[in-house]
Amino acid sequence: QVRLVESGGGSVLAGGSLRLSCAAPRTITSVFRANVMAWYRQAPGKQRELVASITGGGTTVYAESVKGRFTIYRDNSRKTVTLQMTSLKAEDTAMYYCHARDVEESWGQGTQVTVSS
Repeated sequence: QVRLVESGGGSVLAGGSLRLSCAAPRTITSVFRANVMAWYRQAPGKQRELVASITGGGTTVYAESVKGRFTIYRDNSRKTVTLQMTSLKAEDTAMYYCHARDVEESWGQGTQVTVSS
């Protein structure tokens, strides 16, 4: 499994921006590169949903609700994945989780994002 450390959540007004970062400091580079990295979120009373994912080669997938507003990117040499969020809406409020998947899957501890209108 990959140990994931998240940072960057917080509170922001609607229309604002936040950047979430996820690092895998104890993972060797080749293992990190092999993992599909993703950000999921879970709002109170709702199921966890995929926000965005990125393969080791840089192929990305986004939820329809965040297309054009969020960008996911990764740095394999630094073993990090970042979610840049812009034009935030109240409905983006949730706990955001970093996720890694190869043969096994790993989850970060979660970071709260709160958007107030």
